[in-house]
Amino acid sequence: MVARLALACSVIQKPPRPNPGSPQRARIILEMKTGSDPLEMLALAIGEARKGLQEGGIPIGAAIFQEEGKLISAGHNRRVQNGDPSLHAETDAFRNAGRQRSYRKLTMVTTLAPCWYCSGLVRQFGFRRVIVGESRTFQGGIDWLRALRIEVIDLDSPECVTLLSDYIQKNPTIWNEDIGEE
Repeated sequence: MVARLALACSVIQKPPRPNPGSPQRARIILEMKTGSDPLEMLALAIGEARKGLQEGGIPIGAAIFQEEGKLISAGHNRRVQNGDPSLHAETDAFRNAGRQRSYRKLTMVTTLAPCWYCSGLVRQFGFRRVIVGESRTFQGGIDWLRALRIEVIDLDSPECVTLLSDYIQKNPTIWNEDIGEE
């Protein structure tokens, strides 16, 4: 089980970006240095997944970190909350990161193996490393990412497995919609 970590951080509030069809929300950027420990990075993504669940959405979270472990952005699946089929956790974190000169030294951390859509985002923008909380519930595109020589670290987190398995058991229709199954 991933231990809850007490990390020192400061909060900077940015002005909200317009989001058509949904209420605007302030973007919160946490400036924190976790080091490059994958478990510490995953703890932040799990926190995002729990936020999504509290909002009535699918509990999948993601975060993007610099090479030395500084947080760039975080996000969670907002498909249900925003009625937007493209707002997966990885996409939310990516959008919250804003423009970057390069993504090659950044790490995408996600509580669940990225689907083909999010794997394509990782490939398109040249992320070299992906940390996955678990791939038992959903394998996604991680074999394809590995074939592309993108480093994929699967932590096989029991906390991530339980969080999503419990959700799927209670909400199979929403989950199947999320992964494109009928």
